[in-house]
Formats: sequence, structure tokens, C-alpha cells
Amino acid sequence: MKLVQFMLKDHKYRIGVLKDNQIIDLKSKFNFVPSLLVEFFASSSALAVAREIVEHPKIIYSLDEVVLLAPIMRPDKVICIGLNYQNFCDELQTACPNEPVAFSKFPSCITGPYSDIKLPKISNQVDWEVELAVIIGKEAKDVPAKEAFDYVLGYTVAQDISARDWQVRNGGQYLLSKSMDTFCPLGPYIVTKDEIPDPHNLNLRCWVNGVLKQDGNTRDLVHKIDKLIEHLSSVTTLYPGDLILTGTPSGVGFYRDPPEFLKPGDIVESEIEGIGKMLNHVI
Repeated sequence: MKLVQFMLKDHKYRIGVLKDNQIIDLKSKFNFVPSLLVEFFASSSALAVAREIVEHPKIIYSLDEVVLLAPIMRPDKVICIGLNYQNFCDELQTACPNEPVAFSKFPSCITGPYSDIKLPKISNQVDWEVELAVIIGKEAKDVPAKEAFDYVLGYTVAQDISARDWQVRNGGQYLLSKSMDTFCPLGPYIVTKDEIPDPHNLNLRCWVNGVLKQDGNTRDLVHKIDKLIEHLSSVTTLYPGDLILTGTPSGVGFYRDPPEFLKPGDIVESEIEGIGKMLNHVI
């Protein structure tokens, strides 16, 4: 299934399933269905309920009637993994880390798959990073790697937008450089894990103004998804809707010669095979 968060002209949040270029409204049939996917996933029966509604839909919208939003809004955590592609480490001329390098983004920086990326006045080195995002489907604590995918709901496309000049301030504390408003475009929908046979063999690409900047494959992840979940859940409890941004391949702007950064009027396109494509204007 392709799960979406959307709204109509009334600006009220709705959740749905994208099927045959139409959106089935999941809240239209049962009053108990919440308005946010992150709350919907808190129920162990969420996917079963969604499948039942899809089989007998009550309200269906065409894509041109809706605005697609980030499929996850207000999660408990957005966890990012750094230096997690071999070719990215090679680009930096650094050794791959022995264990995952984890940092976070404030959930408030999440924005939609077609929303604007707003350049902050306090940075002139804003960069792109296309990433595969893993969505946790149920509470996970001390999960062994062999059971990790039991806790995965699905996958979506993410952009870990970064202010590089802030990334090196204060001894290299990443949080603020990664968490400025609109610095996490997400979407366009969540593809449930049953539709992705091998998340470790997906092409991911990023274009800026139609020029291909990043072209990688998740087979090159240094620390695979199951190991990430094992590692992270040993430290903190993962909750339904939590996001793990698994890292970016080579080709970001900061390490180009000369360095390249986003500017007003740019268009950033981010795509992952089998999942979808985002398009964000830079303003």
C-alpha cells in the first residue's frame, strides 16, 4: 500500500491510500480513524483497518483535488545516520565508522514532498542530501537484527537539508544545522514494506535544476537497516511513526570542487526506486 497524508481546500488533515492514481479516504468510513498517520500507526490493527477500507471504499478523491503533505508529521523522533555510504566516506576521504553515527533533526523541520525549501537568512551554505527513510511501525526496544524488519512499517523519500556553515560551528554540533524550518522534505507517501522486496537494493537520485547530483544505491549502506534498528533500539525506545534517515550517497554540494549550495529559484528533485519522487522549490 501507499499511505498518504493529505488535505483538501478546507485545510483539514486526512489520511488515505493512493491506489490507481486516486486517494481513498481512510477516515470516511470509521469515526475512530485519526487524522494523522503517525497516530493511526499507534494501533496494532492499523494496516488491517486500512486494507478493509480499501476493499470497500466510501470516499475517493482524484489527485488534483488534494494537496499531498509529508506522510509523517509530528513523530516522536527523527533519527539521522551520518557517513553511511561507502562512496560518501570515500568522497570525504575518511574511513567508514565502525558503528552508526547518529544525530537528530527537530520534527518541526518536516515539510511536504512538493513544499518549498525556505533558505534561512543566517546561512549561505544550504546543501542537499537524498536519503531513504525507514518508518517504524510498532514500539521497539532491544530488538535483535534478525527481528528488526518485524518493526518496520515501510519506507519513504527524505531530504536531509543541511546548513553546512552551521554544521561546523560549536565543535561540530549537527542539530541546529539540520533542523532549520523546512529542512526535511518527506514523501510523497509511505510504501509499506511488503511492496519493497529488498530495501538494500534501491537506486536513489537527486537532481538540482535538472542536473543529476547524486546517484547511489542502498546496497552501499555501511550499516544496514536491521543493524541500525538493533543499535538504536538498544539505546532508546523507538515508537510508531519514528523516522530513521539512513544516510546519503556521494554528490552533495559541499564536497564539490568548487562547492555548490542551494539558492533561490533552484528546484530539488529526490527519487528512490519503487518509492516515489519529490519536487521542492527553493525560496
